[in-house]
Amino acid sequence: MSALSHSHLNSSTFVLTGVPGLEVYSLWLSIPFSSIYAMVFLGNFMILHVIRTEPSLHQPMFYFLAMLSLTDLCIGLSTVYTVLGVLYGFMQDISLDFCIAQSYFIHGLSFMESSVLLAMAFDRYIAICNPLRYSSIITNDNIMKIGVGISCRSSLLIPPVIIRLKFLNYCRPHILSHSFCLHQDLLRLACSDIPFNSIYALVLVIMNLLLDAVLIIISYIMILHTVLAIASREERMKSLQTCVSHICAVLVFYIPIIGLTMFHRFGKHLSPLVHVLMGNIYILFPPLMNPIIYSIKTHQIRRRVQRLFSLKAV
Repeated sequence: MSALSHSHLNSSTFVLTGVPGLEVYSLWLSIPFSSIYAMVFLGNFMILHVIRTEPSLHQPMFYFLAMLSLTDLCIGLSTVYTVLGVLYGFMQDISLDFCIAQSYFIHGLSFMESSVLLAMAFDRYIAICNPLRYSSIITNDNIMKIGVGISCRSSLLIPPVIIRLKFLNYCRPHILSHSFCLHQDLLRLACSDIPFNSIYALVLVIMNLLLDAVLIIISYIMILHTVLAIASREERMKSLQTCVSHICAVLVFYIPIIGLTMFHRFGKHLSPLVHVLMGNIYILFPPLMNPIIYSIKTHQIRRRVQRLFSLKAV
């Protein structure tokens, strides 16, 4: 056991990992990571500002987009301090309490993003499959209720499994796999009985991420069935066009989660560098890409962004 591992074995702090094998390049790596975080904050602030200041965007679809951008913004804020702290060298250790709090926000916000994507799928389903009732179903009051429901679902189901981390016995070297805290990473260091955490976490994933994904797929099957029944090819394309941005956002969110899960389950023989990169993709890719996707694919957003930066609309 190394001196670093031994010194943290009985302490209440944990060692954050940078990029394994590339520690000497940390300052250089801080440049792309800082740029990515800057783009995450700028992009999502821009989406929120555009929706707030443009009256024509005060529509249900864009209210859901604002929820998505706010969630992505919070995900970036929940990890920026530790990720850049490790790369810049001013933060190596993290307390158990801070680690547990960060884990709560990361997982809670991930569940919240999944729920928002499901709400956006429901919005597209009503708009295309039941357009005559859209204005009576997707009202401002109902949007507010959906937002409250998403917040409660994401924030109230996680505490039992996260709080229990506080009372586990961590007898293995307190070295984390990432520059941020994940529930499964802390479990890996525990010597206590962890069936509750493992089973409860699995149930949460099934009841949130997996269920949301299944419902999103079902909604698009029904949307596709409705669109194919439209006689006009132009109308079919116009209907599908309103779904492209959302489909891209769904893929951007779920593909990294599936990849990270597969790597944790079957990739134990792979280099730690691969796990670290997958963890950072899971955290940063959706918040980075969603503003880009909606700025490119959504005409109203693109036109307003061009006007915001004094560009000529095309």
